[in-house]
Amino acid sequence: MTSPVLLETHLPNLYARGKVRDTYDLGDRLLMVATDRISAFDVVLPNGIPDKGAVLTQLSAFWFEQTASVVPNHFIRLADGTPADDLPFELPPEFLGRSIIVCKARRVDIECVVRGYLSGSGWAEYRESQSVCGIPLPSGLRESDELPEPIFTPATKAESGHDINVSYEQVLEMVGPKAASVLQLRSLALYKYAAQYARQRGIIIADTKFEFGWVEVDGQEELIVIDEVLTPDSSRFWPADGYRPGGPQPSFDKQPVRDWLTASGWNKQPPAPVLPPDVVASTAERYREAYRRLTGRELSRPGEG
Repeated sequence: MTSPVLLETHLPNLYARGKVRDTYDLGDRLLMVATDRISAFDVVLPNGIPDKGAVLTQLSAFWFEQTASVVPNHFIRLADGTPADDLPFELPPEFLGRSIIVCKARRVDIECVVRGYLSGSGWAEYRESQSVCGIPLPSGLRESDELPEPIFTPATKAESGHDINVSYEQVLEMVGPKAASVLQLRSLALYKYAAQYARQRGIIIADTKFEFGWVEVDGQEELIVIDEVLTPDSSRFWPADGYRPGGPQPSFDKQPVRDWLTASGWNKQPPAPVLPPDVVASTAERYREAYRRLTGRELSRPGEG
């Protein structure tokens, strides 16, 4: 059973509307609502994926709680519609299970990507230069091979279009040496913790990306993790029992959507075509399965009924 698909939200005090999340201003806090929208090739598709927003929100909340002792983050609570949410408006039932309350932070416009395996744009770059983001790698690596050590491969955060890989030296120029070091060390620490945990649950985290923001803690500015964390939208999750390096891997993400769109002959320009029901269903199940494996529990749907 799945929840109805939520594609749009309309609450007071809209703060930002992204490809997937709608964020509302609560003063020193934010309400982040994950819709069921899905994007591919930087275009939001006309139909959504059932339960996708709930998976993104509840999996992020799970990881925020799991990793709070590793790296501080902006998570306050899952919004549950009770007075404890302290909201200036009533939260509609369909928002429950897909909404979190977080502290407001000043976002750093850098995608903090960590790669433990050679895949995606990292594999493409390695074939050309035997390096990724200026980091030299051993020769003879195959697609999807595990790297000797996880590497920090940042990218600029683009408002539209693809993010662009940058070197650590460029990050130094953008944010300064102290902040650059914190971004690198905290990203690697988070990835290593999560990768070890996920491996025990039968999932390989091939790579992931984090976002950070500045907050004031005891009079000092600190970089904390914000947005989402370690979800199928921000990470490559591979089933460990099917891992076969030397080519692409099966994954718990929107790959069925990408595959269908590519085969459809779509030119990757808006508007995107409507996804067929079987592609929607298989994608939704991949998201739910990632949640089940990583958390050991079923997705909560408190807004139903």
